[in-house]
Amino acid sequence: MTTTTETDVITAENILRLFPDVNTSLTTTARANDNDLEGYDEEQVRLMDEVCIVLDENDNPIGSASKKVCHLMDNIDRGLLHRAFSVFLFDSENRLLLQQRADEKITFPGMWTNTCCSHPLGIPGETGAEIDAAVQGVRRAAQRKLNHELGIKPAQVPLEKFDFLTRIHYKAPSDGKWGEHEIDYILFIKADVSLDVNPNEVKDTRYVNAEELRAMFKNDKLAFTPWFKLICKSMLFEWWEHLDEGLDRYKEQTQIIRM
Repeated sequence: MTTTTETDVITAENILRLFPDVNTSLTTTARANDNDLEGYDEEQVRLMDEVCIVLDENDNPIGSASKKVCHLMDNIDRGLLHRAFSVFLFDSENRLLLQQRADEKITFPGMWTNTCCSHPLGIPGETGAEIDAAVQGVRRAAQRKLNHELGIKPAQVPLEKFDFLTRIHYKAPSDGKWGEHEIDYILFIKADVSLDVNPNEVKDTRYVNAEELRAMFKNDKLAFTPWFKLICKSMLFEWWEHLDEGLDRYKEQTQIIRM
């Protein structure tokens, strides 16, 4: 299997070749008659056309497919895997900014999670085959989505301030129809920011310290995204303890952590 480079054209047709059984109703015309997206928020349906980077098990880009195609559980169960990122933003008091996903979201609506979780797109600047290019791509995507979801201006979160820690590979259903199967790049950034929340993306926000987050997990009335729970149970609190001193030993890990 060959991998793509930054300048290669990554096509949906390659996905059909590699995964011939996937549901690839990609176009607006097809979507108009597509029951998969019937009844969902119009803006969130539109965002399902965004092009995600499809990967092999070793995080090599092998093609592209729409966000919808990548998040259908039928396709995930056939092996479709895509690239993602998770931002953990801390303020000057080392409090972590959480968001509660909007009820309009198609996957994991209303759940609490880390500051920002999304995908680099199959576009110039956000796609990379080698790890350095891939990390820079997710940094650009993180800056873009922090602005889109939370109204955080790029000047408040410069690219060079994002620390890449590691990658996690996980699979999780949202409901019977949708889910996630991602290699997720973990990014830390420490910054005091101004928020202008997009209500179509984010229902609520909250800054918490480590003990407050642990207390939230004990509250049965709160729901959390599966990737956030995985990261918290395995690594987050240790990383958090070393936020100001000793974090360097956790940065730029090359091994993918399988969860």
